[in-house]
Amino acid sequence: MTLTVRRFLDAGRAALDLGLLQGEAHLDRAVREPALNRPGLALAGFLRYFAHRRIQVIGLAELTYLKGLAVDERAARLKAFFESGIPCIVLSRGIRPLPEMPALAESYGVPLLRTHQITGRFVQMAAVLIEELIAPRTRYQGTMIDINGIGTMIEGPPGVGKSETALSLIVRGYSLVADDLAELRRVSSGEILGTALDATRFHMEIRGLGIIHVPSLYGVTSVRREKRLDMIVRLERAMSAADEERTGLDAQTKDVLGVAVPFFRIAVVAGRDISNVVEAATLNFRLRQLGHDAAKELDQRLMQQLIAERPRTSD
Repeated sequence: MTLTVRRFLDAGRAALDLGLLQGEAHLDRAVREPALNRPGLALAGFLRYFAHRRIQVIGLAELTYLKGLAVDERAARLKAFFESGIPCIVLSRGIRPLPEMPALAESYGVPLLRTHQITGRFVQMAAVLIEELIAPRTRYQGTMIDINGIGTMIEGPPGVGKSETALSLIVRGYSLVADDLAELRRVSSGEILGTALDATRFHMEIRGLGIIHVPSLYGVTSVRREKRLDMIVRLERAMSAADEERTGLDAQTKDVLGVAVPFFRIAVVAGRDISNVVEAATLNFRLRQLGHDAAKELDQRLMQQLIAERPRTSD
């Protein structure tokens, strides 16, 4: 998704104390290189390697330098700076724009923003915000639960019991991340992070009961705002014997935003406690992460036993 000045401003109003000084008509201007730049060399007249596609941050150092220039020279430097195609300017520390800036901003369609944060802190926090804004994301149909620190997505056809299984796990002390529909995004580390949509956060729909507010019933520890996606469990009403995994040796994955996520299929049949099976799947997944794979260990033990019991041929 293209990053625009408007998206950056809207996301940073609260988090970065960002406000708009001028240029509301130009907020849809694209940030062609989603990063920040402090334009010290550019304001000094060296534009050869100027990162003009980035959001430009002017702090106290840049402002003091510009104020020390003669009026005509400062006007020329600022004109070259604005006409280079920059997406927007952020003035940090609550500083006021120089007298030449409003007219140049209007002439070249460059929005002027301002924050009261100190420059270094703003650059650090804005970089994190930009990474979140440009991260690949998608919406995923399923209920996401944090089980023993394992972010588990429970998916399946409507009415198969995803929310009921999740509710049973919440009663056991685990935490809801999102019910029915989760928003996933891939961060720079390659991990997939899941969260709920704002409109449905911390709520669940239970068939026959309706909508419930989870933290009101089970406490604030029963919900999580965000969690890494570690595995996906698909509930299915009917599975053939050939489709059911009996040993756990054939590991399956599912592609989510270009990341291979471990994938398990569980048959839903009468009398089977699905929440127990899902909980066991997460515990087994954790053991595998720690280097203890029960299926492989049993397979190796059986093979060793077969080799030991194989009759020896006489010479």
